[in-house]
Amino acid sequence: MLQTGNRKGGSVVIPVVDLAALRGGDLAARRAVAVRFGQALETAGFVAIAHHGVPATLEARAYEQALRFFSLPLADKLALAPPERVKGRGYLPMGIESVAATLAGPTAPDLCEALVFASMHREREGHGKPNLWPVGLDGFKPAIDAWFDAQLALCRQLMRLSALALEMPEDAFDAAYAQPSLALRFVHYPDQPDEPEAGQLRYGAHHDYGGLTILRQDDAPGGLQVCDAQGRWADVPPIPGTFVINVGELLHRWTNGRWKSTLHRVINPPRAFTGSTRRLSLVAFTGPEETTEVACLPTCQGPGRPALYPPVQAGRFVLDKLRASMEAVP
Repeated sequence: MLQTGNRKGGSVVIPVVDLAALRGGDLAARRAVAVRFGQALETAGFVAIAHHGVPATLEARAYEQALRFFSLPLADKLALAPPERVKGRGYLPMGIESVAATLAGPTAPDLCEALVFASMHREREGHGKPNLWPVGLDGFKPAIDAWFDAQLALCRQLMRLSALALEMPEDAFDAAYAQPSLALRFVHYPDQPDEPEAGQLRYGAHHDYGGLTILRQDDAPGGLQVCDAQGRWADVPPIPGTFVINVGELLHRWTNGRWKSTLHRVINPPRAFTGSTRRLSLVAFTGPEETTEVACLPTCQGPGRPALYPPVQAGRFVLDKLRASMEAVP
């Protein structure tokens, strides 16, 4: 278990689950891992996974290449900014998004910029909208392609684990994740030479929108916090060699609230800190194929436990959340 500190005196526990037994293990071994994984998502809504199978060298390459992009002049980055208001691909500059607006209405924009790549497996097959790629960054595209493939494989592995955790056949989600919704979001939090507005954060308090989120965070000041059942905020420090996994609202609905979509945020670094507070997170937002109807799973309802949410179409549900986060910013 990872005990996370809380500046107000409380604490939350983020479990660490070792996935090594998923590779070469028998079904009983996989079920044992699934039980621990499911328990974490039922209680905390967050879990750290170790021995996830993504090579550290690939992780380092993706991080390095993303950092190279964010180090470009603003004009070069803006060349990748798509014209549409709701930006599902390309460069998202500072000042256009407020994720807290999905809960609290119009709020100050988040203090971050991002680079987004969506459904690269479909792009390679000639389907859907193409992604926007920087020009002149040698080694960038191969590194991001390889990172996407690793996150796609991990996403499918986690959904097979999820099926076991939810007392379903191991392949229960395979059809919905044959062509999943998977977006890479590289999120850069620059240094903050100027005082933020009152209540303005690197990322405001929010729930993720889709299925499972996969996060690789670094150890720069001003990082991830989660909110416990008593409303207390606690830090989630990075553990080398692990990724943080959390539940989005779509999966929360799919499991009838059994798996918790926990409120979280990214705080500002301390104003008294004298060194660089630049931070970079590698995020993969995953979910089922966009036309999937998400309705309460059979194992998550029964006598005395009716379905709490009406069915929704996966892609439209997430798109509505994205619109709310961006259209609330003038």
